[in-house]
Amino acid sequence: MKFSKRMDLFGDEVFAALNVKKVELEEKGRKIYNLSIGTPDFETAPHIKQALVDAAADQNNWKYSLRDIPELLAAVCGYYQKRFGVTITPDQVTSCNGSQEGIGHIGLTLCDEGDTVLLPDPCYPVFIAGCKMAGADIYYYPMVKEHGFLPCVAEIPEDVARRAKFMIVSLPANPLGSVGTPEVYEEIVAFAKKYDILIIHDNAYSDIIFDGAVGNSFFNTPGALEVGVEFFSLSKSFNLTGARISFLVGRSDVVAAFRKLRSQIDFGMFLPIQYAAIAALTGPLDMVKEQNRKYQERRDALCGGLREIGWQVPDSRGSMFVWAPLPAGYTDSMAFCMDMVEQAGVLCTPGSSFGPLGEGYVRFALTLPPEKIKEAIASIRDSGMLA
Repeated sequence: MKFSKRMDLFGDEVFAALNVKKVELEEKGRKIYNLSIGTPDFETAPHIKQALVDAAADQNNWKYSLRDIPELLAAVCGYYQKRFGVTITPDQVTSCNGSQEGIGHIGLTLCDEGDTVLLPDPCYPVFIAGCKMAGADIYYYPMVKEHGFLPCVAEIPEDVARRAKFMIVSLPANPLGSVGTPEVYEEIVAFAKKYDILIIHDNAYSDIIFDGAVGNSFFNTPGALEVGVEFFSLSKSFNLTGARISFLVGRSDVVAAFRKLRSQIDFGMFLPIQYAAIAALTGPLDMVKEQNRKYQERRDALCGGLREIGWQVPDSRGSMFVWAPLPAGYTDSMAFCMDMVEQAGVLCTPGSSFGPLGEGYVRFALTLPPEKIKEAIASIRDSGMLA
């Protein structure tokens, strides 16, 4: 069987390779501290679970949904008003099966072969994969330490900007842990207007933000609704990763085009999941705020603990991730991750899997409680890797 040349665009999945090593060591009786994949370990709120159970008990909810029910669209609009102070209308909302699927497909809606797109470097891998599937030419704009791991649109060459179709912005950033400022967003909106570029904002982590900062929507910036759309996910805020609940929100023409594309490959979100989403969006948010506090405790335990044993890792400012420079003596992030899991039993993700500028770093996920993180740090210290 000769497979599509399209498959040659993608390398081996790094998480799969790391998991093979994890399983191999666990079968030998080793204790592994998994700080690799960003899957929340917190409890899903009971009222959300109950809404799904109740809806699933109704046989009418087991057919194709074919659409987002009006109650769901109203719940998203109400949430944006309550949480962000942003007014949107139902024609500016459509669901997708998680932001991973949405970002993976939106390039097919927007791009023709050879169109230029602007992606952050480093970035979450599906940004790259989605653009490659659409046949787009990628220009990476750097997210580097010197600029606080934030976009700097002034450094994008004018000839690139003039031919760019869209730009993906992701703040708080996975894997970088950086958080946008009003000034950065204002620069991005002005840049988009000047060059007629659509901004696609990935807003997965606005409820995981530290040190008293406030997480917002892209649309809190004046003019953003004219130039952009936003993927808004329930996965991390409400611990619903497996349910795959996300929405594309913003410019109605882009939303309508994306809805049309998805109608060709999907029959709509399972109705019990829609009712679970409604419960999350219209219910209390106290648990979301408390969860954010616990994530900060984990951030403090990990970053502070690593610094105490001689690894100078700066504090993450947001997201459920920590971006750590390789310790002295290492230059290959994948090799370091393999050494780390073999010698210390701690699993993290190589920075090289997040784009060209990711080499030289590793990503930790805040997916263990503070006491387990402290055990992991002690294991790293006792391994002698940092000596």
